[in-house]
Amino acid sequence: MVADKYPAFKDRHKLAVDSAPDASSSSSSAVAAAATASLSARPPPPPPPLPTPRPAVVSSSSPLASSSDNKLRFQRAPQVIELYHAMTKRDIKKDVPSTATAAARVSVDEARSSIIGEIENRSSHLLAIKADVENQRELVVSLAAEVRAADYTEMEDVLAFVTWLDGELALLVDERAVLKHFNWPEAKADALRESAFQYRDLRKLERDLASFEDDYGMKRDPALNRMQTVMERTEHSIYCFLRTRDKAAIRYKESGIPTNWMLDGGLVGKMKESSVKLAEKFMKRVVLGLDGAGSDELVEEFLLLQGVRFAFRVHQFAGGFDDKTMQAFEELRSRARKTTPSCML
Repeated sequence: MVADKYPAFKDRHKLAVDSAPDASSSSSSAVAAAATASLSARPPPPPPPLPTPRPAVVSSSSPLASSSDNKLRFQRAPQVIELYHAMTKRDIKKDVPSTATAAARVSVDEARSSIIGEIENRSSHLLAIKADVENQRELVVSLAAEVRAADYTEMEDVLAFVTWLDGELALLVDERAVLKHFNWPEAKADALRESAFQYRDLRKLERDLASFEDDYGMKRDPALNRMQTVMERTEHSIYCFLRTRDKAAIRYKESGIPTNWMLDGGLVGKMKESSVKLAEKFMKRVVLGLDGAGSDELVEEFLLLQGVRFAFRVHQFAGGFDDKTMQAFEELRSRARKTTPSCML
């Protein structure tokens, strides 16, 4: 049945080539023949089967962060903030980079040569686009129908569909230039691709963070730097995602794309939970480093500051700590009391 619904485009390509009028120029015929030969080299695989369409869902103003199922099991810890401010003494200095940019100068001969080459390339490129528009009409119309009908309840199905769609569109010499000649559902296709990219990126980052283990065979400083790098990647990805999440969710729902993974209790919540576990690992490694620091006060102070800063960073990111991470923090806090009594803690 799948073969009946999605017949190979190879036969239709052949018919289109046989019935196409002769080109007026030899260059046009050569480009069109080359484009048609490459496009008919293999039949495209069928897309993932379409599920039963869902009823329309009316979105609220901000349904993602307010769901009662999304609350994380963390508690705010004012002592983390207090220790952070006591250790840093609110001495935050912002470095303003002062970099001068030099304007690149291109010689007249180089510019003239570049323009001539661009005109020649553009000419043959336009001929290839024209060949695609004439010969691949049936393919593009069929793909447009698949995009309009796409309606999924699982993001894994969206990933499979987008992978298939990208493979088909890759057969065109210039996707954007060819599709503008058709009634292509650009907004929905872009929403499908965007959601698939975001989901794939966050899912990979969440798995990397959840599976992170401190390698005690590694020296202290590289191990701490490794954890800081993971946290920086996590923060950057989540903050960028949250800035556009609500508006993106509305577009995704209108395009038949699931949004449950965007909830605070979805991938975002999992990454916050994993970041709290990362903070626990970081503070334990700091305490272990303090045990081996001996009587070197500078090393002790530096390690304590690193541990407190990282704890504060994760606490603010996740919205609190769990019980095990609080135990690790209290151990770090007790070391800070001994080393820096003036912290008033």
